[in-house]
Amino acid sequence: MSRFVLDNSVVMAWYFEDEANAYTSAILESLAENEALVPTIWPLEVANVLLVGERKGRSTEARTSRFIALLDALPIRVDAATSQRALSGILTLAREQRLSAYDAAYLELAMREGVSLATQDKGLRRAAGVCGVGLLGA
Repeated sequence: MSRFVLDNSVVMAWYFEDEANAYTSAILESLAENEALVPTIWPLEVANVLLVGERKGRSTEARTSRFIALLDALPIRVDAATSQRALSGILTLAREQRLSAYDAAYLELAMREGVSLATQDKGLRRAAGVCGVGLLGA
């Protein structure tokens, strides 16, 4: 089983059909044989996007519950060490690469674990290239 870091930009495209594409579908399918790693902020990011989607009328509470059940069934592992690095390595990386601390957390995790990154975020893709992190499906 191979591992990779999964950015929330990919995950949310599974939820909002108008954001889905061949890339995000392929990443979801790859979880049949692979494990995704996410930083400790990921559950909060997911929860916030789902909540905003409900508030804006893009979704419902029932649909959100079904999606959470799907996520719970997938091989997604939350990295507990991310928060220990937030005020040091992640902050420094965010400054150097002109990323948000949130995006830098994904990049730092991929660098630390020596794995590829799955993301649709252009700035994060650029920074991954600068830092020598492979992009899944690229």
